[in-house]
Amino acid sequence: MTTLADILRGIERGVFPAPDLGITVVPAPSPREVCVVSFTGHIVIAADVDPAWVAERVPPGDLSAPTNPPFLSALEEVTGRRVNALDAMLLAPALTDPGERAAATAGLTELTDHDHPRVERAWRYRDDVRVYVDEYGGLVLTGRGLADRIECAIEVPDDSRGKGHGRRLARAARALIPPDAHIWAQVTPGNAASFRTFLAAGYKPVGSEALLVD
Repeated sequence: MTTLADILRGIERGVFPAPDLGITVVPAPSPREVCVVSFTGHIVIAADVDPAWVAERVPPGDLSAPTNPPFLSALEEVTGRRVNALDAMLLAPALTDPGERAAATAGLTELTDHDHPRVERAWRYRDDVRVYVDEYGGLVLTGRGLADRIECAIEVPDDSRGKGHGRRLARAARALIPPDAHIWAQVTPGNAASFRTFLAAGYKPVGSEALLVD
C-alpha cells in the first residue's frame, strides 16, 4: 500500500508523483495527522476517508478544489479536525562536508528548557524535538513531524531581523540532521521574508500542504 511516508521519502530522492492531474488517497499517517498535500499536477489526500467520498466532492481534473474551503470544510467535518495552516513545503539536503557542518552550527547552544511558546507548540506536532539558541536570541528547532519527516523551524527576535541571522539558522538546521537525511520547512506563502530566508539557505519549494489537527 502506498503511504504518505513513501511519497515523501520518494520526493527526498527526487521522485515526485506523476503530474497526471490525479488525486491519490492514502491513510492518515498517524492519529494526530490528516493533510492535503499538493504537488505539480497531483494531489495527495492523507486521511482515513473513502476515495469515493473524495470523488463525489472533487470534479475530475480540478486540482484546486481539494485545497479550497468547501472541500477542506467537509474534510474537517468528517475527520473531526480543523485546518491548522496552508503552507508551502520546502526541502533541503543535509550538509555533508564536516567543515561546513561545523561552521553552520558554530555558536549554537542546545536548549534544555522547553517552556518557550514556540518550543511547546513544536512538541504538540512533532516528536524528537531538539532546540538550539544563538547569541542573538534566535531559535532553530528540528523534529519529526508529518509522516515522520524531519522538519525545522526558526525564530529570529525582532531586533535581530534583517541581518542574515534567519538564513544562518535555516542553514544550521541542515547541519543538525544526519548527513544522509533531508529536512523540510513549512512556510506560509504570504510570509515573503521567511520564504526568501529558506530559499537563500538552499531550500527548494516542492509543493504545499493543508494540515488538519485536533
